Amino acid sequence: MAGVGGAAAPAEGGGGGADGRERDGRGQAEQPGGGGGGTHGPPPAPQRTETLGFYESDRRRERRCSRAELSLLRFLSAELTRGYFLEHNEAKYTERRERVYTCLRIPRELEKLMLFGIFLCLDAFLYVFTLLPLRVFLALFRLFTLPCYGLRDRRLLQPAQVCDILKGVILVMCYFMMHYVDYSMMYHLIRGQSVIKLYIIYNMLEVADRLFSSFGQDILDALYWTATEPKERKRAHIGVIPHFLMAVLYVFLHAILIMVQATTLNVAFNSHNKSLLTIMMSNNFVEIKGSVFKKFEKNNLFQMSNSDIKERFTNYVLLLIVCLRNMEQFSWNPDHLWVLFPDVCMVIASEIAVDIVKHAFITKFNDITADVYSEYRASLAFDLVSSRQKNAYTDYSDSVARRMGFIPLPLAVLLIRVVTSSIKVQGILSYACVVLFYFGLISLKVLNSVVLLGKSCQYVRGAKMEEKLFDPPPSSTPGKPSSKSQSKRKPSQEENLSASVTSQPVHQKENIKPLLVTSNSDQFLTTPDGDEKDITQENSELKHRSSKKDLLEIDRFTICGNRID
Repeated sequence: MAGVGGAAAPAEGGGGGADGRERDGRGQAEQPGGGGGGTHGPPPAPQRTETLGFYESDRRRERRCSRAELSLLRFLSAELTRGYFLEHNEAKYTERRERVYTCLRIPRELEKLMLFGIFLCLDAFLYVFTLLPLRVFLALFRLFTLPCYGLRDRRLLQPAQVCDILKGVILVMCYFMMHYVDYSMMYHLIRGQSVIKLYIIYNMLEVADRLFSSFGQDILDALYWTATEPKERKRAHIGVIPHFLMAVLYVFLHAILIMVQATTLNVAFNSHNKSLLTIMMSNNFVEIKGSVFKKFEKNNLFQMSNSDIKERFTNYVLLLIVCLRNMEQFSWNPDHLWVLFPDVCMVIASEIAVDIVKHAFITKFNDITADVYSEYRASLAFDLVSSRQKNAYTDYSDSVARRMGFIPLPLAVLLIRVVTSSIKVQGILSYACVVLFYFGLISLKVLNSVVLLGKSCQYVRGAKMEEKLFDPPPSSTPGKPSSKSQSKRKPSQEENLSASVTSQPVHQKENIKPLLVTSNSDQFLTTPDGDEKDITQENSELKHRSSKKDLLEIDRFTICGNRID
């Protein structure tokens, strides 16, 4: 019996058969040798080896099941019958759909803004040919007949009349200076250049035109303010005559620049293979690359929209000049007009297509809705309505120049020069036709102004901007609005909006110290000094002003620098 017990003990200590052989070293260390205690109690349960967190028996079982499930037919069936539910991410797909709808609305909203802006530029452009000569005549009549009526006021002329006379004199002087520029020699000089050179020249001219437009209105505004500044002020300028000479030089150089642009476009129209015209039109698509993939805010997009309006209207005038020059060369043959018609349509169509694609993708990439163009239109309408107020501090044509960068004087000088050289007026019948044409322009200007004024009042009411019409012009330092003017009681909005647009500005009393009038754009673009950093709570609230007020403070388009934050 002892031998049997001794044989059973090593068997139990070894783990009992196959399970005993699978034990690890630790189990063997705990039960070394025979272990006489194996006779007490039931034998231990068999243990399974753990490998990488899975028991060996379970892993074998799962492997056999996975082999049974892996089947090509089962995979194809799962791919063909697999489903998903878009409503689980409803917000994402709704946003994608709204972006598509926004892109579809962009052409309509953009063209409504472009059409309104083009008619604003046309109104300012017709003003130079129609009402400005009449205003200059009335100002000169007042100046010459002043001794007959006596000096009732300390001013010989009103500030607006002084500005009108300056504009008229600049226009006349630059017109006579343009006679020394030979258009035919310039045409043949440009035509002798290669296509690549002309392409580079055309790009340089576009950049130079934007730079001239940006700096030119500053020169003109400086002249107007220097000529009309009250004499009681301390002299802080170089004089009226130097400013006047700078203004004349600017208008003359800008007119020559536009003439070179028109000549280059005329050479492209008259080239045989039309390669230059194709290259010049493809230059418009470069704008898409340069602007679409940049970050744009609403204010920056408003700046670009104003620039596009000005550029499109300028191109229309350049096409008119090209058609006039070509019709003169072909003795005003109507058949040649149909030869030019396809090229004109191609230029216009390329401009429209580029603007639509550019604005569509800018609004898409920057999450800007199509309703922003109605705000832009209301801001332009606000300029037109505010220029008819009693407290107006600028002429409407100057307001358009500041807002869009469109300065009508150089373009008007060039158009007058081209028309007078292309059309010969001889005989009394021809002069009668000229007089009738002038009255037709006046009728067109008045009709355009009346329609624009009515539409502008409608847009201003729709945007609920009537209260801003009765705010006094800024007369303090930038960034420090007067709180007293805001506390004054305002009259009825509906009555003032309809009655004050035709009222004349009221001259201030002499005992009131005149203040330097600064535009809203100067407030927006002027960097505050060190003293202005300690602002009050009222000024701190102005930092969070609405987008509509920001749009009213956007000034003309400037290609140099990022002046809009």
